[in-house]
Amino acid sequence: MKPIPFNKPFIIGRELSLIADAVAQGHLSGDGKYTKLCNRWFEDKLGCLKALLTHSCTGALEMAAILCDIQPGDEVILPSYTFVSTANAFVLRGVIPVFVDIRPDTLNLDENLIEAAITSRTRVIVPVHYAGVPCEMDRIMEIAERHNLLVVEDAAQALLSTYKGRALGTIGHFGCLSFHETKNIISGEGGALLINDERFTERAEVIREKGTNRSQFFRGEVDKYTWVDIGSSYLPSELVSAFLYAQLERADEIINKRRNICTAYTKQLATLSADLRIANFDEDSNGHMYYLILDSLTTRSQLITHLKAQFIHPVFHYVPLHSSPAGRRYGRTGSSMKITDDLSERLLRLPVYYEMSAEEIARICDAIRVFFISNRNLA
Repeated sequence: MKPIPFNKPFIIGRELSLIADAVAQGHLSGDGKYTKLCNRWFEDKLGCLKALLTHSCTGALEMAAILCDIQPGDEVILPSYTFVSTANAFVLRGVIPVFVDIRPDTLNLDENLIEAAITSRTRVIVPVHYAGVPCEMDRIMEIAERHNLLVVEDAAQALLSTYKGRALGTIGHFGCLSFHETKNIISGEGGALLINDERFTERAEVIREKGTNRSQFFRGEVDKYTWVDIGSSYLPSELVSAFLYAQLERADEIINKRRNICTAYTKQLATLSADLRIANFDEDSNGHMYYLILDSLTTRSQLITHLKAQFIHPVFHYVPLHSSPAGRRYGRTGSSMKITDDLSERLLRLPVYYEMSAEEIARICDAIRVFFISNRNLA
């Protein structure tokens, strides 16, 4: 029986030929032809003020944290149910992450709990668009404006998802994207910082270029470049950018395929609505992830074992940051974490990847149905 992996990196078009062209251009370090093409694609397609390709979404988040000009002892509000980079980017600046619970319907930051977590030290709100499903951005931006806070959208999973017609990552002051091999559009590793407030564009270039004004030098705006601010090396290689640009050329096709996979799962698992909760995705989301919510941690563990015996590889997701050793050391909770604690133990992600076939989807759904039918017969 052929294994069905959780994820499978893929080539869709001109990736290899564009990599060869990047080599032929004679420039493989950052900000060459393909990096600039990618930046322009994001600016044109998403409608952000400025896009800067980075070596990872982690790098984009770290840049955003520096641009927020936060100081040790300041606080940032974010969900606990997210990847560690969301918190780490701020902890590296000496900031205290304040974890707030998620909504039970979207698993996104609960906007109704944000204000109670705000203190005199709060500087930033970081909504995470889980599974590419949008947070309630109008309310979050209204709260931020009223309390004079910055908003950094962690849109790692949300490229080409929208909120009321606006691309995710373009609504807050900053947006951070990921092109890790597990995402929809991939380059192995990779990310981008989207800047939506002109106050931050010039400094962002400096921080990304190791704290130098090198970008201004290459545009002829200064006669030499030098160290002017803090920064680090956040540029991707041109090889990475070339691979990514080939994927961006086919981005709509990739997103539509993943949406179709999620739709197929929903249709084929609909008969199990009494046994599990099926993810509810609307047309605004990008088909990044398909997950189930089981009735207990025990059922989830048993289903994982059952599927792996059929050479199918589902995975659970984050261990909540507030309950992790580093989360307890560096952060605190700003609300009850009841929903986070509950759903994190019951969520199961099913395989979704571009080259997935209808036969593979049917095989997975059949195996899940067999599991629940067997359980009913044993009850």
